[in-house]
Formats: sequence, structure tokens, C-alpha cells
Amino acid sequence: MSQITVSHLTFAYPGSYDDIFSDASFTLDTDWKLGFCGRNGRGKTTFLQLLLGKYEYGGEIRASVDFEYFPYAVPDASEDTLSVLTQIAPDAPEWQLRRELGKLAVSEDVLYRPFETLSNGERTKALLAALFQRENAFLLIDEPTNHLDMASRELVARYLNGKSGFILVSHDRAFLDACVDHILSINRANIEIQSGNFSSWYHNKELQDSFELEKNAELKKDIKRLAETAREKAEWSDKAEATKIGSHSADRGHVGHLAAKQMKRSKSIENRRERELDEKSKLMKNLELADSLKLSPLTYHSNRLLWLENVSISYGDKLACENVTFEVNRGERVALRGRNGSGKSSILKLICGEELAHTGEAHIGSGLVISYVPQDASFLTGSLEDFAETRGIDFTLLLSILRKLDFKRVQFEKDMGDYSAGQKKKVLLAGSLCERAHLYVWDEPLNYIDVLSRMQIEELIAEYSPTLLFVEHDSAFCDAVASKVIEL
Repeated sequence: MSQITVSHLTFAYPGSYDDIFSDASFTLDTDWKLGFCGRNGRGKTTFLQLLLGKYEYGGEIRASVDFEYFPYAVPDASEDTLSVLTQIAPDAPEWQLRRELGKLAVSEDVLYRPFETLSNGERTKALLAALFQRENAFLLIDEPTNHLDMASRELVARYLNGKSGFILVSHDRAFLDACVDHILSINRANIEIQSGNFSSWYHNKELQDSFELEKNAELKKDIKRLAETAREKAEWSDKAEATKIGSHSADRGHVGHLAAKQMKRSKSIENRRERELDEKSKLMKNLELADSLKLSPLTYHSNRLLWLENVSISYGDKLACENVTFEVNRGERVALRGRNGSGKSSILKLICGEELAHTGEAHIGSGLVISYVPQDASFLTGSLEDFAETRGIDFTLLLSILRKLDFKRVQFEKDMGDYSAGQKKKVLLAGSLCERAHLYVWDEPLNYIDVLSRMQIEELIAEYSPTLLFVEHDSAFCDAVASKVIEL
């Protein structure tokens, strides 16, 4: 076992006045299975890039391991997969690679296909298997679940649980719980390390937040009471001193003594108030403050919004899905579930009016207003104001929702093309939340979105009960939201 030591790390992107990291110091053991958590834009991927030496920074990072990054950039994807994997892990014998792929349920024929022909899920599994065979490697695994269906996530989580020596960036709570033993979290005010999985870390965070909120409320009352008491003592002292002026009473000394005593008590109370103000200032710095999200769905005139009868969709001679039958009724939250390639996204596109070659019947209710969030957000460019105008939504409302989703105001002035993947997805979601619709159709809405924002969206759906048809591989979200599951 060795350690990764980070000392006084300070970093800001060129031209930026905001530090991503400021004088951060902590130590990691290289045999830990670390889950890496934090809101979008807090610097998780940036920290991984700093470990890889991609940027200049202040402070020091010391490590005796070789950092390896996932997703790995394959130089020539036209080569067969076995050649690609042996180049990644040249010291690993072929039988060892085959054994690792077997643990991930990757079929042997994959080895003899060009790497570029593999599905995203197959690529993820193959690359992880090879990277873990590199000697002296410490893996930096950046959001591996975005291209994995629910069954594949469970499989990869079991695989990672059998390994050690990695940092895993993921926003899937169930996935993190299944394979990490420590949490590294970038909070609002500091960087924190705790032993345990995501659930234990979040439970501790809730307890800490609750304690600090209660302590803050107590201190506010005490500070107010002490301020009033100090003022009263000072006023009494001033009045008592005033009675001595021009008086020849033998009690002037006694009155002066009492006045001085009250003034001393006033100063003592004021000092205590200052201490409590200082204690109060140290509380709640990591409290994630966010107003609740709001939604104004339309009410459809009929109970049934849409229904599909034996729908099959094809792309040329390739069948995407076959004989799909289901209906969506008012107030239902319907999850489409199935393996990658089972046609889930195609079904959503067909419902939203895209011209796709299909057989069977897709009945969409008359006058049905649909709000759609596509799976891919990479197309977003230009300003937020242009986005709002194109979508026909209220610009001020859009900014308000983004602020609640932890967007910094400085981001509002930037081109969306420069946003992170998580920030782009939040723009699409915020745009949908601005729209009044009978039906909300969301295709993998949580890709790249941080855990706390996912919880906000869960609370929104629970409160406003919109009619929702969605595809999502986050099992915790599905369990919390779906009222009906359709298996493809």
C-alpha cells in the first residue's frame, strides 16, 4: 500500500478569476476504492486531469503509482479488439484478458471484431478489463455508467468491487454503493474523505447538516438575546454615571462602582456574543442550499394520452424493436426499461413525431402537448437567451431553474458549447421544466447530472405528479419515480 498526497493544491483555468481548488490538502491510500462525488462544475474531472499532469497548478501532488484514465483514447479503433487490449496491457497474457472479459460477460467473438464495431457498453467493459491489467496502475474512472443499461451497471459494479486502487466518478447512487469503500467529496467549502459507501456518506451529511441548522438557530437566538442584554447593561451604566454629575452624595462612589460593574458585565456579554457570532460563521458552509423546483403540467382532457399496438421499428434491414404494446394514462410515470439497443429511444422519438419506418399503430392523443428531453445534449451551442427564444420559454424562469440546479451566475454569460456534459443536460431539463405540457418525455435525463440534482428532480416529480414517460438506467431514481415499468 502507498499513498497519494495532495498538498496545498491551487488551480484556476487560464483567464478565470475563480479558483477551482484553493490550498487543498488531503491524502489517499492507493488500495482504496474511492467514489468521487460533488455537484456539476465543482472540479471532479479537473482533479483527475491534474493527477494526469494535464495542467500546471500550485502546490504538490505526490504518488508512486501510474495514473490511467477511463475513458481511454484508443489510437486505432479499426484494429481488432484483442490487438487493442494487448496494446493497452502489454504485460498481461491473453488468457488473463479473456478471464477478465469473462467476468464482465463479454463474449469471445468480440476479441476478433474491429474495436470500432463494439457497442458503447462492450467498449466500456473491454477497456476496464484491460486497464486493470496494467502494472502499478491506479485507475481514474470518469462516469463509466453513461452507456450502460441497468443489468450492465450491476455487472460492472460487481467487477469493480473485486478490484482496488481507483477513483470512480459516478452519480448513480446504487452503483457507488455496490463498489466503493471510501467517498471523496468536493463540497461547497472543502474537500472531504470518509470511509464507507455513498449511502453512509449521505446519511452522515444529513446528520451534520441537521446539527448545524439546529445549532445555527440556537446561536441566532442567543446572539439576539445577548445583544439586547448588553445594550440594557450599557444603558443602565450610562444612566448611573450620569446621576453622579453635580451630585455631592456620599453614595457617588457606590454608584460609580455599580456602573463600572454593569459596564464590565456588558463587555463580557458582548465578548460572548462575538464568540458565538464567530462559531455561527463556521456553520453550514457545506450546506447545499437550493430552493425546490416547480412544474406546471397541463391536464389532458382524457385519461389515456397515448397507446402503442404491436409497434416494430426498423432502420433499413436492422430491427430496433418488435411488437411493442403499452399505453400511458394521465398521472402515470412510465419507465421504459431494456438492454442497450432494445429500441427504447426509438420508441420515444416515434411518440414525439419523428418519421421512423415502423409497423403497427402508434396512437397519440388529439392535441397532446409533449415536452421532450433527448438523450444527446452535445448539440447545444450559443447563448441561453437564444435557447430560450428558440424553445419559446421564459428566459428569466430558465435562469431561475438553472440557479436552483446549482448553476453559477458566471455560466449564464458563456456559450453553451463550452459547458460540461452535465451542465448541458441541465439546460435541456430546465427547458423542459419551463414548458407546460400534458406529457413529459425524457430520454436518459440524468446522464452526467450530479446526485443532489437527481434528488431535487425526484422531489419535484413526487410533488407535482406530472405524466411522465422516460428512459433512465439509474435504479434508485426509477424506484423512487416510476409508477409503471414497461420491459422491452
